[in-house]
Amino acid sequence: MPRAGLTPATVTEAGAALADEVGFAQLSMGLVAERLGVKTPSLYNHITGQTDLVHRIAVLAATELADCIRDAIQGRSGTQALTAGAQAMRTYVKKHPGRYAAGNAARPTGPDDPLIAALGRVLASWAAMLHGYHVDPGQQIHALRMLRSMLHGFATLEAADGFQIDEDVEDSFTWMIGFIDHGLLSLDGSR
Repeated sequence: MPRAGLTPATVTEAGAALADEVGFAQLSMGLVAERLGVKTPSLYNHITGQTDLVHRIAVLAATELADCIRDAIQGRSGTQALTAGAQAMRTYVKKHPGRYAAGNAARPTGPDDPLIAALGRVLASWAAMLHGYHVDPGQQIHALRMLRSMLHGFATLEAADGFQIDEDVEDSFTWMIGFIDHGLLSLDGSR
């Protein structure tokens, strides 16, 4: 008999919060059960196991990230949209490193998987930001991959305290955004 008030969503939320607190690699069904005040087997009434939990956290993370980027770039274009969207992603990764890691660990399970739609929303937000740069449609996927790679790398290194050199990280972030902006402006096919 499922515990009253326990749902797949509450299990997912508890797992996401724990992943952020203890780290994605340390997340376990036992920790989630402890957080929710139940025995581990009780969780299986709501999710099928660790892989299902990670997948659900990934959907949650991608949805949250898409919303953050979308909200940040709304009403902006070009450099302003790039800066706002990049800062939104950076802030999200620093605030939610565990769920962001889950988002990168999970893979879609089929064509109707909600993860596909959630990841599609993230890409749509970045594509909307690129619109202001007038990137040729044939180069857009390359621009999206470059953007994701650079921002993902910076944000995850920063969240893991991976920048140990005494130079200001904020200055490096601003420099990187300027570099990306300059590169994207050079692709502007409307000039």
